[in-house]
Amino acid sequence: MVDSGHTAWMLVSTALVMLMTPGLALFYGGMVRSENVLATIMQSFSCLGLVTVLWVLFGYSLAFGPDVMGVVGSWQWAGLSGVGMDPGPYSDKIPHLLFCSFQLMFAAITPALITGAFAERLTFRSFVVFTLAWTTLVYLPVCHWVWGGGWMGKLGALDFAGGTVIHVNSGAAALAAALITGKRRGYRTEPMYPHNLPLTMLGAGLLWFGWFGFNAGSALSAGSQASLAFLSTQVATAAAALAWIGCERVIRKKPTTLGFASGAVAGLVAITPGAGYIDPVSALAVGAVAGAVCYFAVLMKERLGYDDSLDVVGIHGAGGLWGAVATGLFASYGGTVLFHGNPHQLVVQVTGALATATYSFLATSLILLAMKGLMPLRVEEEHEVEGLDRSEHGESAYWIR
Repeated sequence: MVDSGHTAWMLVSTALVMLMTPGLALFYGGMVRSENVLATIMQSFSCLGLVTVLWVLFGYSLAFGPDVMGVVGSWQWAGLSGVGMDPGPYSDKIPHLLFCSFQLMFAAITPALITGAFAERLTFRSFVVFTLAWTTLVYLPVCHWVWGGGWMGKLGALDFAGGTVIHVNSGAAALAAALITGKRRGYRTEPMYPHNLPLTMLGAGLLWFGWFGFNAGSALSAGSQASLAFLSTQVATAAAALAWIGCERVIRKKPTTLGFASGAVAGLVAITPGAGYIDPVSALAVGAVAGAVCYFAVLMKERLGYDDSLDVVGIHGAGGLWGAVATGLFASYGGTVLFHGNPHQLVVQVTGALATATYSFLATSLILLAMKGLMPLRVEEEHEVEGLDRSEHGESAYWIR
């Protein structure tokens, strides 16, 4: 039976998660150069449009529909057939349509995260094709594996709000995208500083705010587990932000605003898979480790030489992997793990995260290589120099009189 209180909370949570994608647009938009800010923002907003249409037509059915061999959902709910106002199989307290809407917002932000890896160089046309193909071939099956009754869920993997489905998945895809699309023109030989850090900080604030719906909303009810997820999210985020700027102070002698924002996102990522299972004191440890791990993961790209423009691999990939492991170490609410006498859960967590990363990297590579053989992925060199705002969209964020 539908409960009005739980439904009200989930409506708010759905709106909060939706706000995260515009927040990501500002977060990414401030970090690119001024001639690419609108193109970068456009990609995040476009994901809301593209994935929404796909989700209604067949995406929700393949992600959450009746299981087919543990791999993907059936077509039974295509066009949202049978998805109505009564409770569905995933919650007996809210309308099935509301659960579908909530999960849509998760699906929309995931390909938007990947765009940070190829920022400032992909054509808009290739971005659209990639987003539709990646969501269909990578996100939908991985989502089903974990949350829709697939093999990973049956194995017992814990992923409260998307550490594996969203962050490990997008991080691995970002690495493939950065390697296959290649480096930006002038990478490591020309200055590529963020053009508007206040814009990035505003985006980080919106992400932090929306993440309470992302994590606490994943309880699917307004109760004790949502309360735990809410506070654990805040605690881990604060600890990670402080750990990141602490590392900056030691390594580079100065803490930065961008470092605080990056550390906060790293903490949000890391606590996501265990937010409803990990107590606030343990969340301090999860966040502190995440801030340090992701800081050094970002530094590693300079040594390895790949151009992940906005640090998707270092923050979402590394943070998501640590979060999956941390859930296997610290989770105590709703299950027992290594520190509570069940080391097998840690094995399950690592297996699920590595399987997701491997599949996402390989499938993303195949998608991009196939696209590369059929169409140009990148803008022409002179258009990259001019900036994608004008060359791809005929606009400019900052017209010079």
